[in-house]
Amino acid sequence: MTDLAPKTRIPLLERDQVSPELAALYDALLQQRGVVPNMFKTIAHTPGLAAGIAALLKPLLSDGALAGWYKELIAIRMSVLNGSEYAVSAHALSARQKGASEDQIAAVKSDFEQGPFTQTEKLGLRCAEKIHRSGRDLDDASFAELKNAYNDAQIVELIATAAVFEFFSRFVDGLRIPVTPVPAAR
Repeated sequence: MTDLAPKTRIPLLERDQVSPELAALYDALLQQRGVVPNMFKTIAHTPGLAAGIAALLKPLLSDGALAGWYKELIAIRMSVLNGSEYAVSAHALSARQKGASEDQIAAVKSDFEQGPFTQTEKLGLRCAEKIHRSGRDLDDASFAELKNAYNDAQIVELIATAAVFEFFSRFVDGLRIPVTPVPAAR
């Protein structure tokens, strides 16, 4: 039987194939996640881009104005909407590591409206879906609803997370980056 799965378009670089600066990034990712995501093994071909993306993702997905686990759920939702198996898998792992429940992860993969979320959390997920369709779908009425539930810093993080994960799904799927294997339990 032949393997019909698409192959990655750009080779994955392992730790011994990258500069010392990127090796340190690989080490940090391995420490944090238990695995170096294949996306970083691809982006490593452009070291400045790898460093820049790591610098963007750290504050974007860490606890900030919004909890890191919630932003990971937003990333999962965007990945589902974009049909990106890679990104769904990667962010489900990260959401789990940051404290999201299995029920929450399952709900953002299907019908979050029926999931174990507060009304405010559901509102944020609805906002993310509007961003997926078009930034213009976040009309004045929808934005006013957000302003009643979230402060400015939370709104910025919410919309930034939704918008950034429109990009990453397309990036990993366009390059056919294989799904990163889930690390063994630590």
